Amino acid sequence: MASELPKKYKAAVYDKPGSISTKIEELDMPEPGPGEVLVNLTHSGVCHSDLGIMTNSWKMLPYPTQPGQVGGHEGVGKIVKMGPSTDHSPVKIGDRVGIKWMAGICEACEACRAGADACCSAGKLSGYYTPGTFQQYALAPANYVTPIPDGLDSADAAPMLCAGLTVYSALRKANAESGQWIVISGAGGGLGHLACQFSARGMAHRVIGIDHSSKKDIVLESGAEHFISVDGSDNVVETVKKLTGGLGAHAVIVCTANNRAYDQSVEMLRFRGRVVCVGVPEGEPVPIQSALAAAMVTKEIQIVGSAVGNRRQAIETLEFAARGIVKVHFRTEKMDKLTEVFEEMHRGELKGRVVLDMQD
Repeated sequence: MASELPKKYKAAVYDKPGSISTKIEELDMPEPGPGEVLVNLTHSGVCHSDLGIMTNSWKMLPYPTQPGQVGGHEGVGKIVKMGPSTDHSPVKIGDRVGIKWMAGICEACEACRAGADACCSAGKLSGYYTPGTFQQYALAPANYVTPIPDGLDSADAAPMLCAGLTVYSALRKANAESGQWIVISGAGGGLGHLACQFSARGMAHRVIGIDHSSKKDIVLESGAEHFISVDGSDNVVETVKKLTGGLGAHAVIVCTANNRAYDQSVEMLRFRGRVVCVGVPEGEPVPIQSALAAAMVTKEIQIVGSAVGNRRQAIETLEFAARGIVKVHFRTEKMDKLTEVFEEMHRGELKGRVVLDMQD
């Protein structure tokens, strides 16, 4: 199969980082190094994190995104070539695999030993430190790609590698029991609509979804028991308290980068509730306020962060999808529509997810 590979292939690159702009270019076919595989990608999800990296909105990253960067981190395709030292790899040529937000980890640091993949001291982010998945071919560590279950369509699988995995891991950190109240902020977005499904259908929580009124249908279809619009006349916090018998939710999962959602999150909680921070707030960070600290003490509230899950959780996430417990609401577009997709995402109008079909 390797002898049939083309010398050039198509990729969507960030040609003007700092702004919303992508360009289709032809790149040279890479050669897998020791421990690597070459994957012929057929599909890639488009994530809000990609928008943040392209526009340099994430101030915590060490350097601005460089022109020519290939973004993307939800790629699915088949292995077409194995590099040296992969004889005992768990994957082989022809296997369908996924490339995730974490492109690879060192497997040796304390974080890796604890299963905290996103905290690896030498971890690489796909689409930032390495060429990402908005391209037809990509290199990846043989020991870190995720096998795609038989029967799960590649387009359905792609968003599970970040959006699905991220919210599944976050919900596990919420420590909520079945029958308890969960608030999902940003419930109609790519992460949020999957969080509603995992929470309501996979974990038997009672879900309240919060988002723009235009996303009410997708939120309720995803299993939310109640919907609250951020552009309506109702007070969001007071409505949550009313729906939960005056006490507040047991947990709030913030799936949006909106600062207002974070401002309201603690107010929605009952005693010993937990906020799980998923969306990365954009712009300059805001220091913790004394009022927030007081609420944390008096109500014994916890605030935890959740980046992405580990390899085991990625496999579990895809198994949920293969069983039909969760299903991505998405539409497909070609790579040359990527800039338009990002513009729609930036306006907050994107419902669910977009998956790029990168096949000619």
